[in-house]
Amino acid sequence: MKRTISAMMGKGSLTHNSREFIAENVDPSRTHLNTEYCNEKIKDVYHELFDEAVARYNAKQKRKDRCIDDYYEKIRSGKQEKLFHEIVIQIGNKDDMGAMTENGALAATVLDEYMKDFQARNPTLRVFSAHLHMDEATPHLHIDFVPYITGSSRGVDTRVSLKQALMALGFKGGTRSETEWNQWANAEKEQLAKAMAQHDIEWEHLGTHEEHLSVLEYKKQERAKEVAALEEQRTELEQTNADYTAMKESFIEQLSEIDAEIHETQERKEKAEKETDAAEVKAEKVQKKLTTLTGNMNQVERYAAEYTHFPEEWLPQAETFESGKAYRKRILPIITAVVKLLQPLYAKYLDMKRKYDQLQSRNQDLNGRVDNLAKDLKLSQQESNSLRKDLNRVKTVLGDAAVEDAIQTAKRHEQMMEAQKSRNRKYGRDAR
Repeated sequence: MKRTISAMMGKGSLTHNSREFIAENVDPSRTHLNTEYCNEKIKDVYHELFDEAVARYNAKQKRKDRCIDDYYEKIRSGKQEKLFHEIVIQIGNKDDMGAMTENGALAATVLDEYMKDFQARNPTLRVFSAHLHMDEATPHLHIDFVPYITGSSRGVDTRVSLKQALMALGFKGGTRSETEWNQWANAEKEQLAKAMAQHDIEWEHLGTHEEHLSVLEYKKQERAKEVAALEEQRTELEQTNADYTAMKESFIEQLSEIDAEIHETQERKEKAEKETDAAEVKAEKVQKKLTTLTGNMNQVERYAAEYTHFPEEWLPQAETFESGKAYRKRILPIITAVVKLLQPLYAKYLDMKRKYDQLQSRNQDLNGRVDNLAKDLKLSQQESNSLRKDLNRVKTVLGDAAVEDAIQTAKRHEQMMEAQKSRNRKYGRDAR
């Protein structure tokens, strides 16, 4: 037995797939024969896949307006990616595999076996809705999934991307007819063909000419193939455009961050330069005080040495035949004067020594602070140079005009946010 295989990109009508909505081509009396493999709420799946990554992304943002409140809404309202994708799988057609025939039942069995391994085979395509329909002309599968990647270096590290999700599975696009989707769909056909072979069903590859079709039917089928090919090309172009748009937005976001970091680094550099200059001025003043104090201490030490060592050198000698009482009476005033001189002089010396030690310690601290500030200044200069190199790289990719426009747009946005905050504070005061 030979049968064709169809693997088409579906419209993704979830209410139709789950039969919340009944179309004209559906026989409600056979709906109970359908198989529902899963039917999760897509918002719950988005929370499961992306909440932690969004939290990590938001934690890195310095500006609140760059944070993502709801990743589901961001994708739904954006133009870069679709919320989810659908593939429709079918064996044969209504004439050779009709749903109410024995062959139709066989087709359902094969599709069921194929479906069981789909998620394990495609880990980057998170399936949230899958249904086998037996209430239409031919048994077929609707498989709806969210394509995602992890470890992204731009933006949210876990994000939606059909192109990247299929590339992670080993399907890299080439020509228009060999897109990631086409390569993956063909690989899925091969998997279905293996399941068919277990039931003695051979995959019939259709050629460009089919003698059993009438001219009109053949033209209709070929037209349908062309429309399908064009639809796939459109999807590929939309995906490529989305990737470029995401890349551009990522560059602009990085540019804004680099610009903000440059300003912040420049401010730190200027602050470090001012603190370094101030510290050097303080160090010079302390050094002058130390020099003066050192001179005074040297003078005190000289007086102390002169009047505390070898008193016989400066005490007058006793006169010839002078009595001890008379000598004592004559020398006592001298000794008293010297003691009166030395006592405050020694106290002053101790006080000056204490201040000298304090100034020495403070001078060491200031010298250490100057060294640290010099290191900080050098680091700020290195950061500034690195950021400017990054800025030049972004300019090379986007062009000077686009970069300048992005910077001005970011500045205007910041001014608007600041003005809004100012108005909110004013209204808050008026309300009180």
